[in-house]
Amino acid sequence: MNAGKPMFLIILLVITALVVNASFFAVQENQMGLRLQLGEIVDSDYEPGLHFKMPLVQSIQLFDKRIQTLDLEPERFLTVEKKFVVVDSFAKWRISDVAQYFRSTRGSHTQTQRLLSARINAALRDEFGKRTIKEVVSGERSEIMRKLARKADESAADLGVEIVDVRVKQIDFEEAISENIYERMRTERHRVAAELRAEGAEAAERIQADADRQRTEILADAYRDAELLRGEGDAKAADIYARAFDQDREFYSFWRSLKAYRDVFRDGNSMLVLDPDSSFFRYFKSETSTE
Repeated sequence: MNAGKPMFLIILLVITALVVNASFFAVQENQMGLRLQLGEIVDSDYEPGLHFKMPLVQSIQLFDKRIQTLDLEPERFLTVEKKFVVVDSFAKWRISDVAQYFRSTRGSHTQTQRLLSARINAALRDEFGKRTIKEVVSGERSEIMRKLARKADESAADLGVEIVDVRVKQIDFEEAISENIYERMRTERHRVAAELRAEGAEAAERIQADADRQRTEILADAYRDAELLRGEGDAKAADIYARAFDQDREFYSFWRSLKAYRDVFRDGNSMLVLDPDSSFFRYFKSETSTE
């Protein structure tokens, strides 16, 4: 009897420890907690920390409240031009209402992905069906993504999920459509290049014409200034010659004759046939012969 008492106390302590351990649960910072009693939701508003529950009767479901990524399978969508495009996209989502999330999906991640994929693809189909290929490829993609995220978030509200963002990773086309698009893009690029070349040629012609005009004006101004300076120089030279001639006319005549001799016989091969009594040779004669 006394030997069985310690064993009973040990068993009692173990049972008590198990009951106490089963009566408390911890919620982490990145988690959302849900307390269930016989499969029914009892409470879902838990702050991070340690909380109490009734053992055996109640159970706890913990969910990740961080933003998660959903990679969607590539899908074919029809544009307003009745042409198919293959869209590869992904979405960012998180749990906003854990109780509603559990009611809608029973906490199944696979079920959540399936339901979200259906809603996001429906939103993609609606948005792409309103636009042309050019708009969805480049022109309005940012606007499409904003509208798409808003519409997908509204459609996922009944799941207790918030769609944070939806992005298109890649848009592919059927081969014939791709070739037509690339051909239009090449034609457009050639047109833009031709316009730029024409504008460049026009600018070059304008610059060349302006440069030629400035060159003509500069040369005309330079020629005018040169002629003015040359005229002034000739006038000064004539004035100097005139004053020098007035000072000693005989010496000036002699100097002019020497200059003429030098100019005529410069190359050494010149020959003149003149009358010996010509005034050209007046300074070759002696003073006596002149008299």
